Amino acid sequence: MFLGIDIGTGSVKVLLLNVDGTVHDETSRAYKVNAPVEGWAETDPEAWWQATCDAVREITQDVTVRAIGLSGQMHGVVLCDDDGTPLRDAVLWADARSEQQLEHYRSLPQRMHERLANPLAVGMAGVSLLWLRDHEPDTYNAATWALQPKDWLRLKLTGEAFAEPSDASATLLYDVPADDWAFDIIGALGLDSNLFAPLVESNTLAGSLSHAAADALGLRPHVPVAAGCGDASAALLGGCLLREGAVQLSVGTASQITAIRDTPVTDAILRTHLYRTALPGRYFAMAAMQNAGLALEWVRRQLGATWDVFYDEALAVPAGSDGVVFVPHLSGERTPHVDAQARGAWVGLGLNHTRGHLARAALEGVAFSLKAGLYALHDVGIKPESMRLAGGGTVNPAWQQMLATILETPLEVVEVPSASARGAAYLAALAVGALNEDDILAQTPETLARIAPQPMPDALQYAWRHYQHLYPALKQARKRAHSHHNSHQHDDENGGG
Repeated sequence: MFLGIDIGTGSVKVLLLNVDGTVHDETSRAYKVNAPVEGWAETDPEAWWQATCDAVREITQDVTVRAIGLSGQMHGVVLCDDDGTPLRDAVLWADARSEQQLEHYRSLPQRMHERLANPLAVGMAGVSLLWLRDHEPDTYNAATWALQPKDWLRLKLTGEAFAEPSDASATLLYDVPADDWAFDIIGALGLDSNLFAPLVESNTLAGSLSHAAADALGLRPHVPVAAGCGDASAALLGGCLLREGAVQLSVGTASQITAIRDTPVTDAILRTHLYRTALPGRYFAMAAMQNAGLALEWVRRQLGATWDVFYDEALAVPAGSDGVVFVPHLSGERTPHVDAQARGAWVGLGLNHTRGHLARAALEGVAFSLKAGLYALHDVGIKPESMRLAGGGTVNPAWQQMLATILETPLEVVEVPSASARGAAYLAALAVGALNEDDILAQTPETLARIAPQPMPDALQYAWRHYQHLYPALKQARKRAHSHHNSHQHDDENGGG
């Protein structure tokens, strides 16, 4: 059996995988995301460890674990000492405190931005680390390592500190074309290069289980531990997406469109992401939209509807929602706008509109945001003939059809539960030579349905054109309001009327 451990944002998932790709058992344990200040997102790493120990003990009784693989939420920062003792709670990808620290990045030369190959956004590890340096210098200076979540967990398991390319390439501290830490950029930002662990490939061994960790997990010592990878890379591997041309749409709380690439092609205006996969020499481009299930759940809750009622009333409304358009940017947006201050709206409301219109517009608005992300990928040469559809936010068949029609792309529906934990287990098998790439490709999940796009009705095409104009209009209105507010504040401070 191969044990996959996935340190997610709100829970750890652990999975036992047989060599034939079947799942023997799996379970999960939840932990808290803390927000000591509004806009912060932190978790105590020891909560990850305790949850992992509890979950592993539950499913590994009377089972021989041949190797362990790891996956984890990306972009986070764990400051710890040399034996892994955390010096503070981990700062997570959802943390929004570091807007000011982006100025350090904006002052870098353009050639450095091109090598980072990714949008400048709050919540990225490099930006969060700058905040810790600027605001908690004693903790920052006391740290031996600044690790990604799953790299910290591996240190707890093995006593050895390493990083690997898939997570490292998503830190804004990595030279993506050169496939290595960008130590000159790290220096230009004024960060300590000694905080970054040596790199090993994701699918290679990075130590073995220590006696102390084995006792805590209920396993035998010296079990091999693979380096592991970030959860997005692990999900691709778990779904057997290994070769160039494979494109996946994942719809969950957020949504991602990911495309495997053999060579790194950087988005010239840095709207889309470019990261390493878990396999050497391969990359994936990604459009990342923050508000998918997150926005739909908020709308459903505000409308006071169950999911069944939400879909029933939404789908009773004609395409185009009778002129109502929804902008889903409730928590800012990454692709294509890279704007943490972006906000949502319903536009075009009239007295004739009902709860069903608001619900239908929300579904269409989320689909429009995915279309905008797909168009951004078109600009780096990714124009898929079809996309695999995965994620828990797409189980309704009519919603699947709406997505295919709006995206104008056939969708192949697959079911890959716990894809990141499964990918982590595959890495364990790869690291000890029990499987190779062809073996994993042979275990590709069956396509459950193929959804062909229907012609977009005129009303839906009009809604899409309307949607495209709304973000710049709302941004301009926000700027004007902010400027007006500041000028009035200045008048008040100077006794003006």
